[in-house]
Amino acid sequence: MKPPISSRAALILVDVQPDFMPGGALACHEGDTIVPGIDQLLKRDIFRHVVATQDWHPPGHVSFATSHPGREPFDRIPLYGHAQTLWPPHCVQHTPGAELHPSIDWSHLDTVIRKGDDPRVDSYSGFRENHGPHGKRPSTPLHGWLREQGVDEVYLCGLARDVCVLWTAQDAVELGYRTHVLWDLTRPVSPDTDLSTRVRFDNMGVGVVDSSELA
Repeated sequence: MKPPISSRAALILVDVQPDFMPGGALACHEGDTIVPGIDQLLKRDIFRHVVATQDWHPPGHVSFATSHPGREPFDRIPLYGHAQTLWPPHCVQHTPGAELHPSIDWSHLDTVIRKGDDPRVDSYSGFRENHGPHGKRPSTPLHGWLREQGVDEVYLCGLARDVCVLWTAQDAVELGYRTHVLWDLTRPVSPDTDLSTRVRFDNMGVGVVDSSELA
């Protein structure tokens, strides 16, 4: 059993939205199976700080395959000097698939960080958008908010393990946070990526733990 969670730690719930679950526009493998566990984790009230990120795309977003005539979902194109995966339209603002999952009691939530709302730039990480037209990765409000709360340690869960959770963990490490991933409360776009994702977490120094271990 790990020691009790520090008061300087935050739980970050990454993109727990219906469009990333079976029946949604961009379903992760077994994405809906994490919902009960996340709801129970929030009810345990062991984190002083709780943040959710929310993918929040305008119609016609640059990451949508439908925005590129002749392209199909999961094609890759060059964009601003980097490879961009094209996705089915998903998490379109003010649609049911973009809302935080309705089966979770969000009353313990402190704030929501919306990302991907610039039509020109995709956003995987909760901390920074992807590379944009000016060659930089613009910051979201997340890092500033955590610093205002005195947070120096983060625990991540949500979707997708091999994309948005991974990118959020990477940025958290680079920004100096002690970083952990609750493996049982994440799911990938494709389970074929699990081994490589685990290796990347290990190489970054990200702790991989089970939610049942949290005191």
